[in-house]
Amino acid sequence: MNAALDYLGAIPWWLWIIVVLALVAIRDVFFQRKHTISHNFPIVGHLRYLLESIGPEMRQYFVANNREELPFNRIERGWIYASAKKENNYEGFGTDRDIYTHQHIFINNAMMPYKIEDDHPNAIDKTFVPCAKVIGEFNKRKKPYRPASIINVSAMSFGSLSAKAVESLNKGIKIANAYHNTGEGGLSPYHSHGGDVIFHFGTGYFGVRSEDGGFSMEKMIKLVNDNPFIRAIEVKLSQGAKPGKGGVLPGKKISKEIAEIRGVEVGKDVLSPPNHKAFSNVPKLVDFVEAIAEATGLPVGIKAAIGKLEQWEELAQIMKTENRGPDFITVDGGEGGTGAAPPSFADHVSLPWVYGFSDIYKLFQNHGLTERIVFIGSGKLGFPAKAAMAFAMGVDCINVAREAMMSIGCIQAQICHTNRCPTGIATQSKWLQNGINIPLKSERLAQYFKTFKKEVIEITHASGYEHPCQFDMDDVEINVDDHHLSKEFDQTFKYEKTPVEFNGMKSLLECQYLGGNYSNN
Repeated sequence: MNAALDYLGAIPWWLWIIVVLALVAIRDVFFQRKHTISHNFPIVGHLRYLLESIGPEMRQYFVANNREELPFNRIERGWIYASAKKENNYEGFGTDRDIYTHQHIFINNAMMPYKIEDDHPNAIDKTFVPCAKVIGEFNKRKKPYRPASIINVSAMSFGSLSAKAVESLNKGIKIANAYHNTGEGGLSPYHSHGGDVIFHFGTGYFGVRSEDGGFSMEKMIKLVNDNPFIRAIEVKLSQGAKPGKGGVLPGKKISKEIAEIRGVEVGKDVLSPPNHKAFSNVPKLVDFVEAIAEATGLPVGIKAAIGKLEQWEELAQIMKTENRGPDFITVDGGEGGTGAAPPSFADHVSLPWVYGFSDIYKLFQNHGLTERIVFIGSGKLGFPAKAAMAFAMGVDCINVAREAMMSIGCIQAQICHTNRCPTGIATQSKWLQNGINIPLKSERLAQYFKTFKKEVIEITHASGYEHPCQFDMDDVEINVDDHHLSKEFDQTFKYEKTPVEFNGMKSLLECQYLGGNYSNN
């Protein structure tokens, strides 16, 4: 034995390398048939797969310029990171954007900005920007709700995100006086740290699921009664990344904790079908919304990505003639998506946010319904200038998903669907989650929201207004073709936004339905 070890120890290191490479070459040529490149080019072929695997990282850090990457470029990510960390988020020496490119937006500033008096709410709190509308007020719901923040966390479920990520977001929204949309994975303990919550469910009915996989009103009533921080309910019809497509949650991913939260069996595959069991057409959808609102007392809304408009037209007609229907509508853009989706859906199915929202807003405006609906926008709107654009188009609140993830550390690795998220945000790996410092990350989410609201209100004041709900379509212009021409939004999208009733920030602060943690609640 010792002689053999001495013999092996006498072999020089470079000869060991040759032996290993020879074994790899023999395997590639005689035994491996899956990969043509490594079979035809043994050893060297492996270098190609290595470079391909690290290609996205190489391009991200060394090749792509600051404005080039998608879905969020380096400047956008850098602004979120700096804002979340309360660092310098300014840029020097002027913009490096080509401001003559197609779809670049311009906000028209006023000659004289809006003046803040000493007793104005924004003189005391520069981040106080609640929603100008009360959700559920028109339909006389028992528990109307005015969101205390114009920016909030969009639907991302526990299961898609890690426990520590969800908890960080929830604690952060409490600090920022925003709300947290649960996503369709049900209400978890990680959503329950004191912030306002909008309970969201889809075709899987997780959290309010009956034994046959349908909707349980009894569970919904109990959920709302047991958790008074739930301020509204959202029914998902579709989402931006994969509208009209269901999904499968593999049994191996369903832990005991996730099974209890979602109301499913441990270790058994769970199907989220494309269609709802609780309703099959638009009139039954309205009945369903009204039944939930009556049973819970809460405002009820719907979320959808936009494509064909015939059924939306039917919904508008019912709402107009019967004075019933959803209290809010969340419009998701086809560019959205924090989880996994087939490229054919993510790239091609449903309209981008600006086109989808403008279609929906015009449709409901034609029926005289825009004043009674709270419109929520969701689709890469987590930047102040884009928010101003959205408010000019008719939005009342903004939901952000990926921007919120970046504020707590997401690096846009784009491997959310692999369960190997390096930041611990989009994974169930306990080891990877250990890197999330919840108190620190919650503060960063809150600081990003505060910075966002501060800059939005500054843009609003620069345009001569007190609240962003006062933006109108002619306050924003957009480059519309390659001849470097710009048109105001009312000319581009062919409608005028309905004016939002607004009686000053003080009236919002004194509202009895105001959410968040303000002193009058």
